Amino acid sequence: MAFKIGPINLNAIAQGVGGLAFGSGDHGSEEDDSGVERLLDRISNGVLADDRRAAVAELQAVVAESGSAQLAFGAMGFPVLMSVLKEERDDVEMVRGALETLVNALTPIENTPGVYNEVQPASLNSELLSREAESISLLLSLLTEDDFYMRYYTLQLLTALITNCRTRLQEAILATPCGLTRLMDMLMDREVIRNEALLLLTFLTRDAEEIQKIVVFEGAFEKIFNIIKEEGGSEGGIVVQDCLELLNNLLRNNPTNQILLRETIGLQSVVSLIKLRKGIADGFTQQKTVNLLGALETLALLLAGSSDVEPTKDANRVANQTVFSQNKLLDHLLMLSVESRWAAIVVRCAALRCIGDLILGHAQNRDALGSKLLGDDPDVEPALNSILRIFLRTSSLQECIAAEFVFKCFCEGNPDGQMMLASTITPLPQSSLHVGKIMEDANRVSFGSILVRALISSEGQNDLEASCRAASILSHILKDNVQCKERVLRIQLEVPVSTLSTPEVLMPRIVKYLAVASPISHKQEIHDHTISNKKSMWLQPVLLRLLVTWLADCPDAVNCFLESPAHLTYMIELILSRSSAESVHVAGLAAVLLGECIVFNKATKDNRDAFMVVDAISQRIGLTAYFHIWEEMQNSPLFVSAASASRLPKPLTRSTAAEAVGVSDGQDGEQQFETDKSSTSPVDPLLTSFYDAAFVNFIRHLEPLVREKIVELFSRPKSKVTVIPASLEQKSGESDSDYIIRLKSFMEKQCHEMQELLGRNAALADDLAKTKGDSNSFIKGHNSAMQGTVNGITSRLEADNLRQELQETRNRIETLKAEKTKCEDEISTYKQLAGKYEADLKSLSDAYNSLEQTNYHLELEVKRARGGNESILPDLEAVREEGRQEAQKESEAELNDLLVCLGQEQSKVEKLSSRLTELGEDVDALLENIGDEGEVQGDDEEED
Repeated sequence: MAFKIGPINLNAIAQGVGGLAFGSGDHGSEEDDSGVERLLDRISNGVLADDRRAAVAELQAVVAESGSAQLAFGAMGFPVLMSVLKEERDDVEMVRGALETLVNALTPIENTPGVYNEVQPASLNSELLSREAESISLLLSLLTEDDFYMRYYTLQLLTALITNCRTRLQEAILATPCGLTRLMDMLMDREVIRNEALLLLTFLTRDAEEIQKIVVFEGAFEKIFNIIKEEGGSEGGIVVQDCLELLNNLLRNNPTNQILLRETIGLQSVVSLIKLRKGIADGFTQQKTVNLLGALETLALLLAGSSDVEPTKDANRVANQTVFSQNKLLDHLLMLSVESRWAAIVVRCAALRCIGDLILGHAQNRDALGSKLLGDDPDVEPALNSILRIFLRTSSLQECIAAEFVFKCFCEGNPDGQMMLASTITPLPQSSLHVGKIMEDANRVSFGSILVRALISSEGQNDLEASCRAASILSHILKDNVQCKERVLRIQLEVPVSTLSTPEVLMPRIVKYLAVASPISHKQEIHDHTISNKKSMWLQPVLLRLLVTWLADCPDAVNCFLESPAHLTYMIELILSRSSAESVHVAGLAAVLLGECIVFNKATKDNRDAFMVVDAISQRIGLTAYFHIWEEMQNSPLFVSAASASRLPKPLTRSTAAEAVGVSDGQDGEQQFETDKSSTSPVDPLLTSFYDAAFVNFIRHLEPLVREKIVELFSRPKSKVTVIPASLEQKSGESDSDYIIRLKSFMEKQCHEMQELLGRNAALADDLAKTKGDSNSFIKGHNSAMQGTVNGITSRLEADNLRQELQETRNRIETLKAEKTKCEDEISTYKQLAGKYEADLKSLSDAYNSLEQTNYHLELEVKRARGGNESILPDLEAVREEGRQEAQKESEAELNDLLVCLGQEQSKVEKLSSRLTELGEDVDALLENIGDEGEVQGDDEEED
């Protein structure tokens, strides 16, 4: 198909497809534009084949040298050349020239005139060509041609396209049937084409899960490792680097592909990439360093697992850790990171991080590292000791961070390992405290001895840096382990020289180092060994991190910290001395430490309890200012980024490889620090490693607990025992009714003032619990806020005391009323019982009188009988005696019963009389009334 092209206004066409490339000035491109137009006309309308081929060759040269020619070609040349590719495949030379021209049109030209810098012609042409899906399908079909150069230029053209329009090309290739299959076939082609296809696939598989699945299904793993083996493994060139980049693209955030790799090819192929021959100190070229970094990135991706699953709960990650353990990965990583000190720093750092990922949450690998010995006899030492020495003495900040990461992973979720390390911390003799012996003979001392020596050395500023590094290791040993915290709390730093010397423990020494590590003190020290003020900014946060970890959920540690009043005073000074972006973290961590002294404080002494800490904060800082500093730290970029930090390493590509290997062994700590200082980060890079997700979450969860505790302390009196004023006590001789009337009068007098105090202090508590404050209003009203807070605290305490006194008085009044009602009921009951017993007594008295009368009549009858008949006298006497005895027995029994009842009633009456006397009743008057009622009742009965 031939295209007839007449005169074309290039400016008008270019504006339709991206006219930003043209300015309003003179482009100086009319000659190039007209030349491209003439050449395209010869290609489309030419009759002789040689003339058309010559036109293609001329167009190729013009486009390769001129940016304006590239723009002109993009405006009108694509339809012409795409027609050549589609209709004239038999003319191999013509197709080659067309493909090479397209490649030149999509390749940026160096030193392009400034008029075209706004929009690069190559990018604009890539955008134009990628919009047509049929064009991509046509190019993919050329990969099946037999001509070598056709396939080669086609791959170059697709690579140029994907460099500028990756997403669009990925979609077009996915939409093309067998498109990825044709690209994968190119990996089995000749070496040059294979390398171009490999480079294209590295771009194509980035962040494209569907493409990754298809590529793996087409046998990508097997082909990748075959190419790596052919190229010589880690000793190979840039082709090995491209293979590893493609492999990492397929494994990143893709558990399915990781499982497929483990179950098909096996992970031993990955382990073999980092194998080093022991004792080889040369041969570490820059390319080999990049290849090792790529292999270590592969290990890191397999050990990191899925980003949305916890490491310890990721079954795929645990399976990878187990397989790597079976393939002795730990030995190769230790060789690369610890034993081979000739390796590049970035390689050693990456290997140390892989060791941390390998042991994180895997008990078997942790135990293997804890028992691993390095070196040859007799210089054999535990692997953890070697890594600790690297951490303490390296001049590379990145290696320091990587070594600490190993200890962090070893201690996380490993209480037995933490206790094992803590058990080696013992007091040191005075002779072993010299700084020159910190690193000497490390194979003959324990892990804890090395750590303690670094902690308590104090002969210079460099020793302070070593102490701070050792403190960061100690924080991991103590994290979430109360037993270790209490054990280290009791350990003496030095063996006492004599019995009279006072042993020193670790916590006061840490606070002392915290004061020495102040940037102000660094400015005052001017000698060769003093590190710069900027570089030392991380020392105080590290020490504060140790104290925060130590005091968390450990009341004994809080009590030890508050034993010295100077500790609390210095923490407040750290908060008040905030003056720069870096000191925000120092002040914030000091605020967190004071918060722990409030929440985890179980002390009962007035000089160490939580109320004392809150009172000091409110008087010296102010609660609004205190929580503002806390909030300021949580809003800092470091704090925010740490909460969402990814465990995955950054991708290593061709463009980032040179930067990654820029940190070499020849670069010392100061040079590296200057490099880090030139970055956009406003703080020391080592500080970033101390804000991890777990520490950030702990601080965020602690803040509401601190607020609640402060509100609780302000909502009740300091002492739980309230003393009632003497004026409110019941006076001697004062009756209960008068006492109640006096209390009511007092309560009415104080009620109005009490309500005002309660309302005002309730508003204060609500403001403390809900309001975090505004930064501008905080700065303007700091002094007034402090005074208002102090006044509010005083008012609330007074109101709480009065409220509790009022409540106790009300309770006492209610108790007295209940007792009085009970006593009145008992009096009424006893009156009724007394009347009943009086009636029973009178009835018994009448019965006794009746018996006496009967006896009297019997005696008269006996006398009469004696006078009439003496013979029956003995019988009558006997009858009389018998009757008398029977009557006497009956009367005695009844009298005994009556006396018992009367005795019981008499005791009740006595108790009742004493109780009535206590209540102020006149007992004699009551008894007289009862006696009068009894006499009246007796008279009535006699009349009846």
